[in-house]
Amino acid sequence: MARVSLPGRVSLIVIVAAFAGLLTLIAAGYASNGVDRSAELPAPERLAALAEAVERAGPDQRALVIAAVSNPRFAVTVLAEPLQAVAAPTLWPADAEAVEAYEERLVDRPLAIVPLTEDRPLRRFFASALNAVEFRIGLETGETLVVATRSPFAVTPSGLPIGFGAGLIGIMIALLTLILLHREFRPLTRLAAALEKVDPAGDGIKLPQIRARSPELKALILAFERLQDRLSTLVRARMALVGGIQHDLRTFATRLRLRTDRIADPEDRARAAADIADMISLLDDALLASRAGASELDEELIDLAALVSAEVADRNAAGAPVTLTVEASAAEAAILGDRLALRRIVANLVDNALRYGQRARLRLDVADDRVRLVVDDEGPGIPEAQRALLLEPFTRTDSSRARRTGGAGLGLAVVSSLAAAHGGQVAIEDAPGGGARLTVALPLFKS
Repeated sequence: MARVSLPGRVSLIVIVAAFAGLLTLIAAGYASNGVDRSAELPAPERLAALAEAVERAGPDQRALVIAAVSNPRFAVTVLAEPLQAVAAPTLWPADAEAVEAYEERLVDRPLAIVPLTEDRPLRRFFASALNAVEFRIGLETGETLVVATRSPFAVTPSGLPIGFGAGLIGIMIALLTLILLHREFRPLTRLAAALEKVDPAGDGIKLPQIRARSPELKALILAFERLQDRLSTLVRARMALVGGIQHDLRTFATRLRLRTDRIADPEDRARAAADIADMISLLDDALLASRAGASELDEELIDLAALVSAEVADRNAAGAPVTLTVEASAAEAAILGDRLALRRIVANLVDNALRYGQRARLRLDVADDRVRLVVDDEGPGIPEAQRALLLEPFTRTDSSRARRTGGAGLGLAVVSSLAAAHGGQVAIEDAPGGGARLTVALPLFKS
């Protein structure tokens, strides 16, 4: 059984199910034909009345009486020989009470009860008094009344249909099959649990000791191990590629920034410098998102209130309308994370509020063991149908990608990616006073 393939075991289940269905049909046939009623022995009163009727009937009427009561299950004949005085045999140990009932009712008549299958080789398996029993009753006329009762159904000595035993065996086979299948499929459950923990950017998941017997499961486990290695290689290659591109582009951008100083027109020089700054910011966002996806962010204990306050102070120094309220519960809130990534979260949220809402109102508080950074603006708000899409890369509420109307649409996607890398979430709602509210909840560090 251990070497049977998965298709073989499935085929076995189908066979067992078909066998069980066949047994069900057989059982239904027994029930519909009244096996319980037809298998019963004739009542002692019926035999006594029949013996008396045969005795009273004349030669012509006796044949009519016998024909009226006879059928394949209840055959009546009259023998001219008298019944020898023999003890009535017990058909089976549990039948002593039934034999006693016949003797009491036919007390004045000689009686013998004989199983007709006594000499058959399979009697111990298939024959019983319910199958074929012959009643021999002595008549006052010196003749012998013979009544042979037969059941149209084959039953066991216990009186149960033969199909019952076959059904019981089938159920045992099905149960054994289910147990074996459970043992075979249990590795799939453990493998699925391991797949839930797979992080393409992290270290490979070490599979538990899975003893698979079928070749298909063994091949699946080996394929999963090879897939983990390929994913890890691909992520490392992507990180190396992104890091190399960012380094080279930063070099070119720095050179280009130096050359903008030679532009005579101040407005053109300022626009060129802003474009280069946006390009560098975009590169930083891409690198941070890649590092977050590869689980390569640094970890240190950070005072979030101090970090947000420093970012707000820089914006205020540049004349941006940004305010910050720190609740008492968040005044000393600390989280474990990457300082550069957290600064990028704050910067992108503030930039988004200023770009679309002209003003950014920040609040820090603590709720449910999480420190929350809430950013409200005074813009038109974000339609509910578009909120989930805005957390995806290159998605914005308008089709323009120009810097003056919002850039490439990576800001909130980077915020979502970095927050998730810290075990947090981003939520988009309506601000109480109008506009949009973006909330970042990060796990609070507990010593």
